[in-house]
Amino acid sequence: MPSAAVKAQVVKPNPSAGLFSSPEKRTFVLCLLLVVATLAVYNPITHNGFVNYDDDQYITQNPPVRAGLTWNTVKWAFTKFYQANWHPLTWLSHALDCQLFGVNPVGHHYMNVLLHAVNATLVFLLLQSATGFTWRSLTVAALFALHPVNVESVAWASERKNLLSLMFLLLAMRAYGWYARRPSAGRYAGVAILFALGLMSKPQIITLPFILLLWDYWPLQRMKGASAADPETAQPSFSFKQLVWEKVPLLGLSLASAIVTMKAQRAGGAIHSTLLYTLPLRLENAIFSYARYLAHLVWPTYLLPIYPYPHHSLQWWKVAGSALVLLAVSAAVLSQRKRKYLLVGWLWFLGALVPMIGVVQVGEQAMADRYAYLPYLGLFVILCWGATDWWQERKGSTAWLAAPAAIALAAMSLLSYQQIGYWRSGETLWEYAVRSSPIPNHTAHLNLAMAYDHAGRFDEAIPHLRAAMDPGENDPKIHLGLGIYDQRYGHMKEALEEYQATLDGSSDSEVRADAFSDMGSAYRQMHDYARAGECFASALRLNPNQPMALIGMGVLAQKSGDLTSAIADYSHAMAVEPTAVGYSLLANALETAGRGAEARAAYDKARQLTDDLGQAQQTAGQLLAF
Repeated sequence: MPSAAVKAQVVKPNPSAGLFSSPEKRTFVLCLLLVVATLAVYNPITHNGFVNYDDDQYITQNPPVRAGLTWNTVKWAFTKFYQANWHPLTWLSHALDCQLFGVNPVGHHYMNVLLHAVNATLVFLLLQSATGFTWRSLTVAALFALHPVNVESVAWASERKNLLSLMFLLLAMRAYGWYARRPSAGRYAGVAILFALGLMSKPQIITLPFILLLWDYWPLQRMKGASAADPETAQPSFSFKQLVWEKVPLLGLSLASAIVTMKAQRAGGAIHSTLLYTLPLRLENAIFSYARYLAHLVWPTYLLPIYPYPHHSLQWWKVAGSALVLLAVSAAVLSQRKRKYLLVGWLWFLGALVPMIGVVQVGEQAMADRYAYLPYLGLFVILCWGATDWWQERKGSTAWLAAPAAIALAAMSLLSYQQIGYWRSGETLWEYAVRSSPIPNHTAHLNLAMAYDHAGRFDEAIPHLRAAMDPGENDPKIHLGLGIYDQRYGHMKEALEEYQATLDGSSDSEVRADAFSDMGSAYRQMHDYARAGECFASALRLNPNQPMALIGMGVLAQKSGDLTSAIADYSHAMAVEPTAVGYSLLANALETAGRGAEARAAYDKARQLTDDLGQAQQTAGQLLAF
């Protein structure tokens, strides 16, 4: 008996004997490792600032967002189309960041990294729960977390919408698995609510009903003809028609989101003319872009923030070659249709890209890395499941796959680390885009010129501004930039002509407001104060928060002796876009009005915004001198 007792004590399992002593502990540890790896690779993002690519309109110069989570911000987010979008949860997410971190870019960027780590963990848990395979699921999640194509979605502060929408989609898919085990109206409502939250973050996930049909086929195997080998473990089978009807409420949400999105994009002028982007050209670019996404999956180099549209540079053989690649892959997938994950992964990739592939052209880009954030999950599944099955068929131990997987993930991590560095500032981003683009990248030249201008590198900006002029287009923004430079160098007549060309060529209210504001500044320098006031007023009718127009009106009011109006205009401008010069003007007006304590407070704020308060005050004095 004693020996038996001793023996029993020796073999008695110790639940705390190791980190992998239970499936739950193993899953927890692997999730933790996934998060740590993601945070480690993306840690350089703490050195990145905002870039001149939507970050101003989304965050730094967006008054409702900068105000934080106020009732007015919530109302604005749900009731207004802004930046050609309706995604209220994204606006509220940015507002929360502003409430927590102000406009310090570190907090905004790190929240993106945390959301990306959450998404990677959700990918792992979703695949593991649906398929029962831990290491394959982990490898898919690691590829998703570390692949350089996904850097744009994380390192670009304004692309928060991508991260949020995918998070809700993955949660909706987890909820759908729960619903599939025991269908009920309450469980289905959970799926619908999570889907709606995702659509209110970014409408790119409107393909979720289609993805869920694929999920029914594999791995849930709810579709007739796709039952599991062991009928005892299979879900109840339904016909394809039944499963489609099951998705009708979700399809209704997709349709509603599509309608709202089209209205928002038309209102914002984001949908381009069919004269410039003809249907044959859009279809050719879509085919070529699908092939480029495949190429970037395995060779992710020269990843650009914007890929110029190949209006005249897309040769027929590139389109034909791309079509052959897509047909060849499709044929290979169909020939191996017993491997259900191949068909599901391939259709996931093709289908999830449909809203962003450019058949309806939104924006100026031919394709975008951020658009691959969801579709690449299908390709990652094909790679991981396919490699494992291929190796097992050759009687190889799956442990030997760890080495090539680790090498691939290490390579992806190094490339991502490098890619994150390109997003450090507007200058580094657009310098990289200009030198890496295979065809003339007019948008990259324009944004680089603007970044140089913001940094005070005016002479370096001019050649890039001229290079931004597309011979095939008459871009109003280029005329606006050229007018700014003409004005800076004293060529007032030429500047006014460029501003007028901007007004004649643009229907965008933001661009027109900027043009009127700059035109008013030019007239003020010419001492034509009446016309200057008319231009500033026109700018403010189009955009009541246009900072330069508010400053201009304040200067005109102060010069006429109307200090009350001047102080109001300066204060409004500083609430929108705080600058040392603006606070110096406000302090000057307050001091002249005998409000000394408020003037000193304004000077203190100006001092906080610059290392050279004297220069800011000198610039303010020059504005009042004209």
